[in-house]
Order: sequence, then structure tokens, then C-alpha cells
Amino acid sequence: MNTLPLTARHANLISCQSCHLLSPASAESTPCPRCGRHLALRKVNSLTRCWALVLSSFILYLPANLLPITITTTFGRPAHSDTIMSGVIYFLQSGSWHIALVIFVASIFVPLMKLILLTFLLASLQLGWRWRPLERTRLYRLTEVVGRWSMVDVYVVTILVALVKLGAWAKVEAGPGAIYFSALVILTMLAAESFDPRLIWDQMEEQQ
Repeated sequence: MNTLPLTARHANLISCQSCHLLSPASAESTPCPRCGRHLALRKVNSLTRCWALVLSSFILYLPANLLPITITTTFGRPAHSDTIMSGVIYFLQSGSWHIALVIFVASIFVPLMKLILLTFLLASLQLGWRWRPLERTRLYRLTEVVGRWSMVDVYVVTILVALVKLGAWAKVEAGPGAIYFSALVILTMLAAESFDPRLIWDQMEEQQ
């Protein structure tokens, strides 16, 4: 007896990725009758697009953390510049460990963890692993939830640039690291969006 649960694909149905309306499988590659989104059984070229975005994000990770994210100018001359890590060290030395922890987790740990998790999920599909599909699906959900919090550092830089404008006396400007970091966060969010977790279960069903 087949103990596998009935899925939309096995029932010859296709689910809209936007409004989740079920349509006949024959309607694939046509607009959804409810929201108008292009119907597809699975996200088109999911693995290829996700691999490309993940690899690009790894390339951006180094300049995002090595280049200065803020440049402070005093009396018309650049006084000092700060990377994300130097900002973390500054807050630690000043006793604000809770702020340092938030910046470290949101801006350094979370982007790297998200890239590692996506790489693991992609590799598991490419290698045909049957290991713990439920746990892998939960790992994917985790990458979706935590990814947006990486923008905390960008928000801080934006606020500093807007507030610290004292004419010729002092001002804070966004450094080149802020551009790389913003691009890194956006690419990781797009990578998570490109990944289709249903492929994990498709692979299990095919092997069974």
C-alpha cells in the first residue's frame, strides 16, 4: 500500500506560487485565473539561480566586511573609518556589549550562516541525499526568517549619515563597504526566494 500523502502534483493539480490557487496541471505556463501570475509546477531553474546568487554572495562577503562601512570626517579631513568588525570591537571596549552582540549577529553571523545553510541545502539536492527532509525544510524556513535582519547595519549607517551633519565640523558618510554589504543582503534574500523547498520532497518521492 502506498503510504505517501496525496500531493497536488500527484492529483494532476498545480498550485499558484502567489495566491496558492489550485489549477489543473494542464494550465501550466498560463496565467493564474485568480491573480494572473505565471503558473509553474516548480520554480523555474530554481537550483541554477540559487547557486548563482549564493556564489555571488560569497564573493561579496569579503569586501562587505573588510572595507569601511562608515567614514567620519572632522574639519574637512577624514578622521577615521570603521568596518563592521571594528564597530563591534568599539562597542565591546566601550562596555556596550549588547549593541556589539546585535551588530555581530545581524551583520556578520547571520549572512554567513544563511549562505552556509543554502549551500548545504543545494548540495543535498545535487547529491540526491535522502537525509532528514523535514529538518532540511525547517532549515530553509530559518534562512527566510533571519535573512531580513541583516539590514540592521544598513539602517544604522543611514541614520548616522542623516543625523551627523555638522557642516565643516563633522559628518558621517557611508563607505564602500556599505554598498557591498547592501548588495550581499539583497542577493542572499533573492537566493532564499529562488530556492524551492518542494524539490526536497520531490526527490524523496521519486526515490520511494
